[in-house]
Amino acid sequence: MDSDFGIARELSDLQKQRTLYQPELPPCLQKISLFGYLLFDRVGIVFCGRQSPGGHNVVWGLYEALKTHNQKNVLLGFLGGSEGLFAKRTLEITDDVLATYKNQGGYDLLGRTKDQIRTTEQVNAAMTACKDLKMDGLVIIGGVTSNTDAAQLAETFAEAKCPTKVVGVPVTLNGDLRNQFVETNVGFDTICKVNSQLISNIATDALSAEKYYYFIRLMGRKASHVALECTLQSHPNLVILGEEVAASKLTLFDITKQICDAVQARAELDKNHGVILLPEGLIENIPEIYALLKLLLQPESDNSAQLSQIETEKLLACLVEEEMNKRLKEGTYKGKKFNAICHFFGYQARGSLPSKFDCDYAYAMMTVKRWSQNPGSKSIGMPAIHPATVDLKGKSYDLLRQNASRFLVEDIYRNPGPLQFDGTGADSKTVTLCVEDQDYMGRIKQVQEYLDKIRTIVKPGCPQEVLKAALSVMASVTDVLSVMSNSSNGSITL
Repeated sequence: MDSDFGIARELSDLQKQRTLYQPELPPCLQKISLFGYLLFDRVGIVFCGRQSPGGHNVVWGLYEALKTHNQKNVLLGFLGGSEGLFAKRTLEITDDVLATYKNQGGYDLLGRTKDQIRTTEQVNAAMTACKDLKMDGLVIIGGVTSNTDAAQLAETFAEAKCPTKVVGVPVTLNGDLRNQFVETNVGFDTICKVNSQLISNIATDALSAEKYYYFIRLMGRKASHVALECTLQSHPNLVILGEEVAASKLTLFDITKQICDAVQARAELDKNHGVILLPEGLIENIPEIYALLKLLLQPESDNSAQLSQIETEKLLACLVEEEMNKRLKEGTYKGKKFNAICHFFGYQARGSLPSKFDCDYAYAMMTVKRWSQNPGSKSIGMPAIHPATVDLKGKSYDLLRQNASRFLVEDIYRNPGPLQFDGTGADSKTVTLCVEDQDYMGRIKQVQEYLDKIRTIVKPGCPQEVLKAALSVMASVTDVLSVMSNSSNGSITL
């Protein structure tokens, strides 16, 4: 099976055009000559998480970073995920190998299997592989589980005096690997844009036929970020977030009643159609259901239930239909007969061609200045990374609540259209990223624009007053930023 990895793809004309696109680096990285892997001669890279758009550009960005510093540097891809790492099955990454994978979706360049590097046997196998292959660095691509394994592996390697440095890269469609240092994950932008278009197409169908309610389940196990973002992009009539259910301690009966009340409210406006979004992790927040399902289903690699197997949308559609029929017989509901159609968007988007944002982000992530370890830093033991859930006090959720009543009773469906690489929409970012004011690189670009404006104003021939004012302000800003920068760097122990 390994022989299938890394072979040249047969590309469509669109895919061929995609391979020619050179990802754009943000201004702060465009003139950097030192790369994050400056001291690394041999680096290994492995796909450990579920496939997410943009993963191939992480490989490409790392390859070019290594080769820019020294053409003799080697990047080895482990074939078949973590099992390939344990078995030392490798493919040397070259220009020819990458040729048909640049800016393309999927993980088929190297493949993936299990998501675990956790047991003593697995950790020892990974360490042995890195030592035998004389790896200076090991890059692990994945989500929360994979990056937790990467962090723990780094600590174990350090304690064992293994020279291989371990780096985790946040590539996950769930969007739940975020904090003050990681604004978003590679793949999340693409997943939400592709799903939003599909949801919008279905919403248009619902509005045209005016007789169906569509229940759509989206990816998102521990967190409902995909459901929230798709709601803000496509404006369905109702979304039920797992975090809301957990916070309000809602039961299955409560959720069913909420949907039925929404259907009845729309029927009173002579609207017998609608679109309802549900995250796949919704069921995990209903205690009386999840406890039973965890006993019945095979566990995931992180020991949670395989939520993708649970057809929550069909369960709720059935319960809602039963309740609406009951209300119809009792005379409390006077609308048309309730009809539901169910969909699960679990795999349609994760192999998609990545958006321009994800192409740029994944590539640029491997093009950074090298951080040296703080001399006083110590091992922190066995670290754990927890998924970041939707903040019910955050700006994105507040935006949803402000518009929820309009989404419910008005058919203001919005279609963002297909992914674009050029023209209108090509540079759009997710709503949640912009609303939460986490657009770090966007703000960097703003600073660069201000500096360019200063250069056009303060130049030979400008009035003395302008020059003096500029010197005074810039000196003050520089002093403040220097103090802030030194204070921030002092607290980092990487």
